[in-house]
Amino acid sequence: MLRTLLFIHYLGLICLAYGEPTLPTTMGMVSIPAQEWPLKPGPREIAVHVRYPGAGSKIEGVKADTGIMLSLHNWGGVASGGSADPGMLANEFNVIAVGVDYLQSGPQASIKDPEPYDFGWLQALDALRALHFVMSDLRRHGIAFDSARLFTTGGSGGGNVSLMANKFAPRTFAAVIDMCGMKKLTNDIAFNLPGGSALNARYVRDPQHPFYLSPDRQELHDLGHPAHLARMKQLGCTAKIFTVHGVDDQTDGIVDKYAANMTANGLDFTYVRVTKDLIDGKMFTTTGHALGNRTAILRHIAGEVLKTARRAGLTDFERKEDIRYPTANGVWIVSYANGWPEGRFESR
Repeated sequence: MLRTLLFIHYLGLICLAYGEPTLPTTMGMVSIPAQEWPLKPGPREIAVHVRYPGAGSKIEGVKADTGIMLSLHNWGGVASGGSADPGMLANEFNVIAVGVDYLQSGPQASIKDPEPYDFGWLQALDALRALHFVMSDLRRHGIAFDSARLFTTGGSGGGNVSLMANKFAPRTFAAVIDMCGMKKLTNDIAFNLPGGSALNARYVRDPQHPFYLSPDRQELHDLGHPAHLARMKQLGCTAKIFTVHGVDDQTDGIVDKYAANMTANGLDFTYVRVTKDLIDGKMFTTTGHALGNRTAILRHIAGEVLKTARRAGLTDFERKEDIRYPTANGVWIVSYANGWPEGRFESR
């Protein structure tokens, strides 16, 4: 064991010397390269926060049966803010808990800056790239883990990104737990229209403007899109998908329609509608957006699944195939040719 740890430390020093990112040996953060954002061209990096199971949160706590779980922050947050506690996830479910400062993390970039909110496109690709990095670096260092135990969760914006990540990598996760995530980029959210959601994604309708939201982009963000769900099922998505949503945090029945389409397309889906009878003042405190204690909610709703669920077959990272979602005027493509995901749109 000592020789193994010394070898891991030695490899880490080599990676640092040559500027290549590597996992920290204890709980910490590492920056990795991400796909370019067209609204701000140039190199871009994202922060990946890791928490290992066991005392001291050290990398030697990773065993052959240890999984990996993304815990993704809310709109305006960082790391795992607004999601399930990484320490609980790591220790109770034997996973490496991973938070990601994906595109537009933090209040400045996501709320105050003028650029429109990404709403889960590059953000989900960032989260998947972080997952790919953790898996690849463990393998590079010869550290055994269970690649069949890959999970993702998030609250609010993190729930949206988790569902989008599962859409873009439909053969990768064993379970997905969404807590009050946005299910659709509606017109009122996209263009800040009155009478709907208070969220403002800051898009415009002018096709000549750099902040233009195309119908194809808006179609991609519909997580209840029947044809896209059918494609996920056809590709072999077997993830156990949970959505927890308050009945007073819905707009025009969007969540109910999304849930109905998930079930109609044969996905393994559980819908927890938080009604007044579930309010206990401890775990569930409201039927609105906040829900309550999201760490306790995840444990209660999906705890047993996280202990036992395992994905069969290769991940999308390993298959190195394209995932394609047609829309009215073209097709959205997530390519895994290099192992990690790269997204693009091809018009007809």
